[in-house]
Amino acid sequence: MSFPALPAAITQALTEREYDAPTPVQAAVLKPEAEGRDLIVSAQTGSGKTVAFGLAFAAQVLGEDGRAPFGTSPSALVVAPTRELALQVSRELAWLYKGAGARIATCVGGMNPSQERRTLKSGATIVVGTPGRLRDHIERGALDLSGLGAVVLDEADEMLDMGFREELEGILDATPDTRRTLLFSATMPRPIEALARRYQTNALRIATGGSERGHGDIAYQAMTVSPSEMENAVVNLLRFHEADTAILFCATREKVRHLHATLQERGFSAVALSGEHSQTERNQALQALRDKRARVCVATDVAARGLDLPNLSLVIHFEIPRDAEALQHRSGRTGRAGKKGTAVLVVPFPRRRRVESMLRHAKIKAEWISAPDRDAIMAKDRERLLEVLLQPVEVHEADRELADKLLAERSPQEIAALLVQAHRAKMPEPEDLVVNSQEDHRAAQKDRHRPGFEDIVWFRMSIGRRQNADPRWILPLICRRGHITRAEIGAIRIGPVETHFQIPRAASDKFADAVARTAGDDENGGDIVIELSPEAPRDAARRAKKGGGAPHRGQGGKKGAGFVKKHRKGKSPHAGGGKNDRPHKKARPAK
Repeated sequence: MSFPALPAAITQALTEREYDAPTPVQAAVLKPEAEGRDLIVSAQTGSGKTVAFGLAFAAQVLGEDGRAPFGTSPSALVVAPTRELALQVSRELAWLYKGAGARIATCVGGMNPSQERRTLKSGATIVVGTPGRLRDHIERGALDLSGLGAVVLDEADEMLDMGFREELEGILDATPDTRRTLLFSATMPRPIEALARRYQTNALRIATGGSERGHGDIAYQAMTVSPSEMENAVVNLLRFHEADTAILFCATREKVRHLHATLQERGFSAVALSGEHSQTERNQALQALRDKRARVCVATDVAARGLDLPNLSLVIHFEIPRDAEALQHRSGRTGRAGKKGTAVLVVPFPRRRRVESMLRHAKIKAEWISAPDRDAIMAKDRERLLEVLLQPVEVHEADRELADKLLAERSPQEIAALLVQAHRAKMPEPEDLVVNSQEDHRAAQKDRHRPGFEDIVWFRMSIGRRQNADPRWILPLICRRGHITRAEIGAIRIGPVETHFQIPRAASDKFADAVARTAGDDENGGDIVIELSPEAPRDAARRAKKGGGAPHRGQGGKKGAGFVKKHRKGKSPHAGGGKNDRPHKKARPAK
């Protein structure tokens, strides 16, 4: 199928860009029954919808001679949810309408509003912008919509999700009743239908994504993991796929910050996007992804709205989306324009039922998998290395001389092994997952009470998640400070600002003496306070939630001072008897 009859300038632009045939959404908006009508179009991002609505409103933008007439009021207005998407739309419409002499004005946050007002005053054929900035120009009288022929709401569902309902209604109320309203949305929730009923007349519905709500070019997977192994599982997932570009979705800024730092520490080239980043930082992060200086992006839902990364092939839902619509929006960052993509939900075992319900509601069939282990990753690495190393290369004379010298010193097998080792050294090391299935997780739960831990004492450390506390370095630190082995340490509970851990009562006196002696030893983490906890971590969390604050740490207002004084008196740190001591209660094993 070829394009129908279009103005000569538009046809020429499509030919120069090697558009031989329209995509399904482009063909749908150009059908005779869609001509001049309001449209409600359901099409995924990346399906060619920008060119589609650019072609759809050509009759409202161009004169009979196929040229854009000059005027101070724009002929078409495009509203997009984010600055990045608005700039992308402007670039697409610029080449499409360049030959017709159309002037494109972009109005987005982060740009000079005075310069935008001057551009609007000088005359713009098509205006593209974000809701807040466009409404501001309308209220200031800089944007005159009296001559508007068509308005496009691009990714309307996302704009409503972001809270732009009031701005959109203000913009639409400022347009003439005779204008066409083209509503493009990946999904059609009730708020979108309500908006269509209010501002559209006899709208034609166009759906190009088929009956399934999930994108056909996206392979959905759900990966069940133990809650304590989520980060390690994500590390292995990234290593298994080795995608050109991957995006990980988190629910909060704090989680983005933590996961981004964790991935960087493990050796991944990663950037972060959240509400705490400035526009300059956001632009730098996106440019790093496009230049392939970074391959992983950790982002919140809102910060990732409107992103267009052509090489994005892997989406990881590190935290479960709030609903089916959010799942589809997140996953829709990949699988665009006919390219294949993978979307993986990282599901803690206790939340599997909720995810299954969400997938049913979204009409998405997902494959349930386990996190890839070291053996699976190494097998994938071998395949990728062979593919890379066996590719033909152009060898310069200097390189050939160096190769001859190497062959004189080493055997071909040794040189090949060194080459493989050099390639593999660039890759982050896979994680050894302790618990990789729900059955293993249940077994681990049953074995939590090890022999010798029937009677324990809780201790606490002055670090928690906010200080990036991690069992892998906390465990050796406790051993060094307390002069004990790993087998003598029970459960470890990491909280926001402090960490609790179990020591068998029989070894608690020896442990308390050792941590008192090693306090202040910077090489062994002596700046971290380790002391007896008067309560179990659950009780501490419950008290903190009620606003009780942290219990008294010791006498004299100094961290750990209570430990040292009691020890000097020859008493066990948990034996009681001090002026401010409460009677010692027998600690119960953790449930």
